[in-house]
Formats: sequence, structure tokens, C-alpha cells
Amino acid sequence: MGRVGVDIYPEQVGVGLDRVRSFGKFIGGSPTNVAVAAARYGHSAALITRTGEDPFGAFVHSALRGFGVDDRFVSPVPGRPTPVTFCEIFPPDDFPLYFYGRDPKAADLEIDAAELDYDAIRAADIFWVTVTGLCQEPSRTATLEALKARGKRGITIIDLDYRPMFWESRDIAREVVAQALPYATVAAGNLDEWDTAVGRTDPRSAATAARDIGIDLAIVKQGPKGVLAVDDSGEVSVPPVPVDVVNGLGAGDAFGGALCHGLLSGWDTEHIMRFANTAGAIVASRLSCSDAMPTQEEVEAKLAATAAGATSTGGSS
Repeated sequence: MGRVGVDIYPEQVGVGLDRVRSFGKFIGGSPTNVAVAAARYGHSAALITRTGEDPFGAFVHSALRGFGVDDRFVSPVPGRPTPVTFCEIFPPDDFPLYFYGRDPKAADLEIDAAELDYDAIRAADIFWVTVTGLCQEPSRTATLEALKARGKRGITIIDLDYRPMFWESRDIAREVVAQALPYATVAAGNLDEWDTAVGRTDPRSAATAARDIGIDLAIVKQGPKGVLAVDDSGEVSVPPVPVDVVNGLGAGDAFGGALCHGLLSGWDTEHIMRFANTAGAIVASRLSCSDAMPTQEEVEAKLAATAAGATSTGGSS
């Protein structure tokens, strides 16, 4: 449930938009990419969001169907455009984003609580929401009502996904996120996002704060330091996967889709984190986000290659 749009990515890498000659068009938005990734692993996935009543909105529907994602809960908002996002690509770690159609409010923030299918939300094995969906009304109330109706059934994941440009301040975001976190069983984000969520910048302290709220699995992404995950079984730390970065923007969404796959498959936490880390690395090595989501076979092959490389150099996998 949450953000959707159309990503316009340059086909020339390492130059500014003023010098780019051609672009690729892809479906985008973090929860949308996660749904696509989950479908790529063979799961039944659906998206709750809204688009403009325009050609880009039609593209969203056709792209979702093409990826095998159910679009029955995607509806148009008359008078608003489907958001479009341009990016610049300066590997390995500079990917400026330029959002269009999100001011004063994006169509996907017009999700209304009265229009939700609460039976579907309660029945899902995994329900995934993002912090961005909490930034404005009526999406804020709709997201909170959906979480309350779900009542921590199954697996309920909050992607901390804090984007400062969508909020009045970090303090307001922290206040609103605090209302949502008690309904989650899993929460994931980087250190800055955990700071927004619980006011902690130390990885273990942030995970402890999340666990104190009642979150079963707290996942802290630490960039070059890897991933920390804490659940009832204890603490797991997984190193990053070496990769030549092309576009890092979709890596977190690939991680999210793989996280869903691992949880639904009943894997142990360490295996889930290694698998998700590897899925993220694969997408970071590719240009697009949604179209780049890997299959299980691709992730397992990369996992095996990474393990073999670590063994041959005397490291651990």
C-alpha cells in the first residue's frame, strides 16, 4: 500500500539531465517495486494505490499486470497527474531524484480509508505499508486505519522510507510514525530512517527501541557495514555483497521483496538477510528498479558466487 509513479531513467550514465539524450520508462514507487519483486518470486501480490486519470496512469495498470501484480485496488484521481520521477545516475553513490506531479499532493496520497477493502487487508499473508504513505491526508488516516483493521495479523511490515521533502519536519514524521509502529510485526530502514522512527542513531539501540514497542523483527540497514536484524532468536549481522553499482535506487525495494519471500518461505533470519542483501546488490548493478527485480535462481547463483569468492580469498561467506 502506498506510492506509485513512473520512473524516467537516463540511458546515459554519469552525466546530468541537461546532457542526457534518451531515457527509459519504468513503473516505480517503493511499495510498487516491492510488490513486483514479490511477484517475481512467484507470490500473489496486489497493490493499493491511486494514479492520475492519464496515459501514465494507464501505463501503471498495464505494467502491474505485466508483472503479475493485481491492480484491482488501483484507482484514478480526477484532476491529478500520475507522478513522474526523473533521476541522474552518478555511480557508485550519487542518484539525485526530481519529483514531478507530487506538489501540492500526489495522487497516491489520495487513498481514502472509506474505500479500502479491509477484508483483503486482513486476509493477506503480508501487509506492507510505508512511512511516505503517512505524510499527508487522507493517505495518513487510511494507512493507520488499515493497520488497525489488520490488528497485527500475519506479517505486517512498515518500510520506514523517510523522505524529508514529503514532510514538514522530522519531528512531525516521528510523531506520526509512532502511531503506526505498534501495529507492525516487522520494521526496516536505514539509520536515518530509524532516527526518524524512534529517535536513535545507534543500530542496536534503534533495534532495541523497536523491539520494546512490540516489533518482532527489526532490520537496520547500515550501508557499507551491512545489515543488522534482531528478533526473538537474537541478533544477526550480515556483511554487504560486493557489486559494481550502476543505479542504487532500487536496491532497498529488491531487499524488501526478498524479505517478503524469505518470511513467507519460513527461512531463518540469517538466510533471509543474506538473500535480501544479495537481491539488493543485483538490482544495484542494473539500470532500472521494477524491471530489474531478480528471480530466486538469480539470487541463489549470486549467493553461491559470493560465498565461493569469500572462501577462495580466505574470508567467510
